Amino acid sequence: MSDTNSNYYEFWQETILRIQETLPVQEYSTWFNRIVYVGSEDKKVILAGASQFILDTVIARYRDLLVNTLCELTGEEIGVDFIVKSLSEIQEHKKADPSSIIEPPTETKPAQVPQLKKVSQETTMKIKKDCNLNYSYKFSNFIIGDNSTFAYNASLAIAKNPGVSYNPCLIYGGVGLGKTHLLSSIGNHIIDNTPELKVMYVTAEMFTNEFIDSVGSNKMQSFKNKFRKVDVLLIDDIHFLQGKDGTQEELFHTFNNLYESKKQMVFTCDRPISELKNISDRLSSRFERGLNVDLQPPSYETRVAILKNKTEQRGSSMSEEILDYIATNVCTNVRDLESSLTKLIAFSELLDQELTLDKTKELLGTLPSLAANANQTLSIDTIIKVVGECFNVSSFEIKGKKKNKSLIQPRQISMYLARDITEYSTTEIGTEFGGRDHTTVMHSYDRIESLMKSDEAFTNTVLKLKRDLMNVKR
Repeated sequence: MSDTNSNYYEFWQETILRIQETLPVQEYSTWFNRIVYVGSEDKKVILAGASQFILDTVIARYRDLLVNTLCELTGEEIGVDFIVKSLSEIQEHKKADPSSIIEPPTETKPAQVPQLKKVSQETTMKIKKDCNLNYSYKFSNFIIGDNSTFAYNASLAIAKNPGVSYNPCLIYGGVGLGKTHLLSSIGNHIIDNTPELKVMYVTAEMFTNEFIDSVGSNKMQSFKNKFRKVDVLLIDDIHFLQGKDGTQEELFHTFNNLYESKKQMVFTCDRPISELKNISDRLSSRFERGLNVDLQPPSYETRVAILKNKTEQRGSSMSEEILDYIATNVCTNVRDLESSLTKLIAFSELLDQELTLDKTKELLGTLPSLAANANQTLSIDTIIKVVGECFNVSSFEIKGKKKNKSLIQPRQISMYLARDITEYSTTEIGTEFGGRDHTTVMHSYDRIESLMKSDEAFTNTVLKLKRDLMNVKR
């Protein structure tokens, strides 16, 4: 491997300068400050990042741009390899090569930046209240994990430059994963730093109810003014709009009005837009026009970090043993983690008793939300087990990575039934099937549905499995 004196290094410097001119400021600084040039080989440039997540994102979004620019500059077929290095190693490379620290281009001179009048804390709090924002939700108290890094960085980029890039943005994922936290964080950050911008946060249900009231009271113009004259519109839980044709029509026109005015819009949903039913095609296409990012259930390490953070916020303490037990057994979402923690802290404080592991197990075993989630998880495991027994394959094989013909069909049938029987989204189902992408689940569902239309014997097999599973007590 060559050092930075390689001829390719000079081409790399020119490459990033060119890319800097083509990408939005925040997008460029967010991702290209996270990779460094570490060397080269014959017709190959080697770049490094501090995590596989960073590299996966850069590869997915910028590999072609990097390769094409390098090839154009060198006149050769140049490849790009990506490797993971520790954060300390990345920092060492930056120290050795200061030019690898990519500064975002300056868009205005300091003298051109208008002086914003200071806004008191009381006024800021009132603005947030008028905007329906939960001012306790901030970027600073959002626990970042591999499941949420992309969504967090996208939200922060939007908050820093509303309407500039990633407009519109859709954040989707299961309940209790932090969608509302990120949405409110965007609004709070904008109001704290640019209070002259008008921010509005509503749930889709609130938007629907206000629309209905405005129609009934002949105040449509007032309704339109409220939502079409904002600088930032944040709408939570757009899956609520399914089947509400009149509200969808109004939101469609509101969307177009704000988009043409370059006003920022961010939406959240409990599943990918493609899975929503009774949503007009033209509104769906608007939601999908911008950046779509998903939130996955937190990993064990992230769950422990969340528990420790929330324990500290409440001025309480808990043993590592108990935190480990909670993080291991409550693996659904942040909301359930917090419910578990609340119950344990309340028991300890109200009864003035020290928590033991046995008492923790007893208390969490009776938590309704935990019991419900346990049943839901069991449902998918049961589906996999029953299908596996029918096709004489193990649950491990169905969840595994092998693509033998004998495994593909039972795996697809399991995904089909999980989607058909449970309330999980395809993103959550994919997680249960060895961390697969939601598009794999969608493909499996469509494949089985197609086979059932053309093969009666196959249809009978799937329907029998479904009947057997519906009789299983979840």
